[in-house]
Amino acid sequence: MPPITESLSAAERNLCVQVAIAARSLSIGGHDDFNQGQVSARIPGSDRFVIKSAVTGFEECTPEDLVVASTDPSAPPHRLAPPELVLHQAVYQARPDVNAVVHSHAAYTLVFGATDLELRAVSHDGAMFEGRLPRYTLTSNTILDLPVAESVAKALGDAPAALLRNHGGVVVGKSLRHATVLAHLLERACRLQLLAEQVPGGYHSSSGDDVNAKRSFNFADLSVRSYWDFCAGQVARRWPDSVSWKPARSVRQPT
Repeated sequence: MPPITESLSAAERNLCVQVAIAARSLSIGGHDDFNQGQVSARIPGSDRFVIKSAVTGFEECTPEDLVVASTDPSAPPHRLAPPELVLHQAVYQARPDVNAVVHSHAAYTLVFGATDLELRAVSHDGAMFEGRLPRYTLTSNTILDLPVAESVAKALGDAPAALLRNHGGVVVGKSLRHATVLAHLLERACRLQLLAEQVPGGYHSSSGDDVNAKRSFNFADLSVRSYWDFCAGQVARRWPDSVSWKPARSVRQPT
């Protein structure tokens, strides 16, 4: 069977390279759960996106393990498209500003979503999500049906992420690097707050002014790009063979 990327344009294959790097980075960040979870990215200027295949885990993903899908849920899916494809379609339909989606079962995000805690800015990471991390509670099942996927997208609203009760999280971004970095930030924020909750006597979190300042500086586009560059470098150090995926030119992403 020829590689999935064989019939793609150079720009589309470049995007597959970036998504594969994102998948490996998510693995390093603790998002693995067998071959479950997905990362996807819109193909610029089209109604299509690329997404990790159903049979591939984050840790083993290569550019050849991406499939192309339509944002239209009525379009016939690729035979290797993941079962939760409809979740990504519903988010892309509801959020024209979103160009990448990460759904995973990262451990601390999942445990935090199983509580009724509101996420606080215990760390810089938490400042990104304080006051804008909705929790979807209608079901904890795998999202296989379009009406359920649409209800998740509705719960997400205009937030950067949503917790799925007993299921994990959905993180979105205006670019693939934003969605990937935010997925790392959310997992770390959940982990640190769960640790803080165990401290006798309570704990403090950042003030509203500090939260706004951190969002403006720590998570500015230039900062996110530097975090992404670190993540990509970490992937290259962990898997030296991934350097051979490097495209001749970087795929253009929204900034």
